[in-house]
Amino acid sequence: MCKGLASLPTGCLERAKELKARLGNILQKSNWSLSCCKIGQNKPTLEECLRWKESFEKLLCSKYGLCAFTAFLVSEFSEENISFYFACEEYRNTKSTAKLSAKAQKIYDEFIGSDAPREINIDHETRDITRANMLVASPSCFDSAQHKIYMLMAKDCYPRFLRSPAYRDLVCQAKPSANAANATKQPRQENKV
Repeated sequence: MCKGLASLPTGCLERAKELKARLGNILQKSNWSLSCCKIGQNKPTLEECLRWKESFEKLLCSKYGLCAFTAFLVSEFSEENISFYFACEEYRNTKSTAKLSAKAQKIYDEFIGSDAPREINIDHETRDITRANMLVASPSCFDSAQHKIYMLMAKDCYPRFLRSPAYRDLVCQAKPSANAANATKQPRQENKV
């Protein structure tokens, strides 16, 4: 079973939601580049960039990692995957049951329906299950489709991202964290006789 963002520590999920809110308008633009990952003057450290290789969850847990991965998906014209994933996360956390039906329909129309402007790539069986789930909207309506998209990103997009020139450039341009840099600069103490 896919862990997904729901199983990440709350702080990571909150950072992802915050970044999603910041990226809302940007995700619609096709000319978005990795330069957007330089939020302010801050850039990811070398250690952070290298941690992204450890797991897909660690990539998504990092605000810069999520930004860089989203930029990569935009460059591949597949940013609808991460957008759908976060729309499902937001939907699942909807407190008002009265709002579930309208939100479910909006997500379905945007990502799953036959005329969806940002249609995700899921099989007919998953599409049919999701359509049936919407008859009685519940927080788990999109679980099957969300799982498929998560696995697509984890098994297909994530490895391509790690092999991409964009990721390699980020690693090359990243500087070690202050702690790592200080650790390597400490003078050697010589034994005095």
